Amino acid sequence: MPVNGMMQEILKMAVEADASDVHLTVGASPRMRVRGKLIEMELPRLQPTDTLDVLVNIMDDSQRQLFEERGEYDMALSVSEEIRCRVNAYKQRGNVSIAFRLITPRVPSLESLGAPEALLRLANLRRGLVLVTGPVGSGKTTTLAAIVDQINQSREAHVITLEKPIEYLHIHGRSIVDQREIGLDSQSFGQALRAALREDPDVIMVGELNDSETVSAALDAAEAGCLIFTAVASFGAGGVLDCLLNRFPDGQQRQIRGRLAGVLQAVVVQRMVSGEDGSRRLSYEVLGITDRVRASLRGGRPGGGTSSQTAPGAAPGTV
Repeated sequence: MPVNGMMQEILKMAVEADASDVHLTVGASPRMRVRGKLIEMELPRLQPTDTLDVLVNIMDDSQRQLFEERGEYDMALSVSEEIRCRVNAYKQRGNVSIAFRLITPRVPSLESLGAPEALLRLANLRRGLVLVTGPVGSGKTTTLAAIVDQINQSREAHVITLEKPIEYLHIHGRSIVDQREIGLDSQSFGQALRAALREDPDVIMVGELNDSETVSAALDAAEAGCLIFTAVASFGAGGVLDCLLNRFPDGQQRQIRGRLAGVLQAVVVQRMVSGEDGSRRLSYEVLGITDRVRASLRGGRPGGGTSSQTAPGAAPGTV
């Protein structure tokens, strides 16, 4: 969709300032987040017609209908070769507000993100489940995209990504990378995962494990011999396991623990850290799953017994 002149100028200013996000809300000037701080842009306060005009300009009729029905809508937006965004439009006080997350047009490499060797090795796995966890906004989507790119450039595989929305665009390399957008190409993560097992996949990247159906489908795929990478918003390795288990009734959690113990290969814990100059960098810890951890999972005590490798993250502007 074309973007009107006002929005193009706002996003251009944000890119030049190395901003990560842009916020449009009625009654305030546009704001951009730079190095973690929300900064007011030198532009007039937005009126209800301004944000509505942007919404109408970036969405087609079917997207606007879904927005009206739900009160919020996620999408990806390509403004130019240099500017691509993840967009969340939502209603507040009956008006339209829009949050833009700026995305680096080119998929970053794991090396450019400062990933430790242990994380690079995960791209060479052939089966199992790898969880990438961290707080909201910590760059999990970027890390997953970099892992997919590493596989795409290094070996022959059929990679299927399930995303909502699609943020980074992959060009087929040594691998075939099929990208499916939930809500557009399939109705749900769980449905798309179960369909993927009939699509001859080697690797499946799942944007999020948001319910018990999706967790079960991911375990099915891993048990069937696929390599599954997925993101879970959580703090720490123990927290991510509890997060997955809490999606199930108490009576099913023991079974899910056993299944996790059988397929879990690693947990990648990441967070943003601030440098002395105010820049934001990624910090990684890769926790390998040992026999002690598997036994602990089966016994109902997720936690110790992992092997780990930690590394500081990339230069600012990479995530």
